[in-house]
Amino acid sequence: MTKKKCIHDLYKMKENGEKACWIVVYDSVFASYAEEAGVDMILCGDSMGMIVYGWPGTVPVTMDMSIAHCQGVRRGAPNTYLIGDMPFGSYHKSCEDAVANAIRFYKEADVDAIKLEGGVAVADKIRAIVNAGMVVFGHIGLTPQNSASMGGFKAQGRTTDSARAVIEDAVAVYKAGVRILLLEGVPEEVCAYIHKMLPIPVYGIGAGADCDGQVLLSADLLGMYRNFTPKFAKKFADIGDIATQGMIDYVKEVKDGVFPAPEHKYKLSGGAAEFEKLFDEMSPLFE
Repeated sequence: MTKKKCIHDLYKMKENGEKACWIVVYDSVFASYAEEAGVDMILCGDSMGMIVYGWPGTVPVTMDMSIAHCQGVRRGAPNTYLIGDMPFGSYHKSCEDAVANAIRFYKEADVDAIKLEGGVAVADKIRAIVNAGMVVFGHIGLTPQNSASMGGFKAQGRTTDSARAVIEDAVAVYKAGVRILLLEGVPEEVCAYIHKMLPIPVYGIGAGADCDGQVLLSADLLGMYRNFTPKFAKKFADIGDIATQGMIDYVKEVKDGVFPAPEHKYKLSGGAAEFEKLFDEMSPLFE
């Protein structure tokens, strides 16, 4: 049985130069695959809005949806470090709302940490959640919940002014108490600088290799999501093609009368004559 990591293990990995690998999944089946594969952490991400529900972004995802999916992930991967992703609107109104919704993740979904997006603007919310005794992962750079204000899903930190803003966000969330920082969609040089300056683990998604570990969406790395593939995603498998071909074969065999075959059918327990008698007895019920 896999021994679940704790926050101290993640820090020890950083100290030892061991890269951490985490993955984004939304259900018990793929969570069980991730645990069997030996990932260090699982994020039940609000990207479910696009991958599971077909929305163009993550904004419509609710707390109830996030909790339900997180519960499924926990059941599928009981021995893997689990991060709950705070959806848009769950921490923006007030520190009280932020703490209350973070508590829901801990109480209802048995998470080991929560993650929220933003830097300077949400530092007070991070501090409040940390002061309530919970582990917070920060997430800066390309933050999907704020994609509308960014003009879309665009890389950040590519100019000196933009890089300064990313660095200021990193400092703000670190001082607010995040235990882990995720950088998304920034040049490797910016990530490397923040990684060098901060004593906490710094992970990347589309931020290069000079950090303490990587995260990818299972839908991207397994070739499941075809609407959009980020520049930084690598397909390690192509489940989309396999699934489509399987369904094509299924449709054809049903249409041709090939499926179900004899090996897919249940046998009578008793003689056929007994059932013919039963059917004759029951026929009047259909009149």
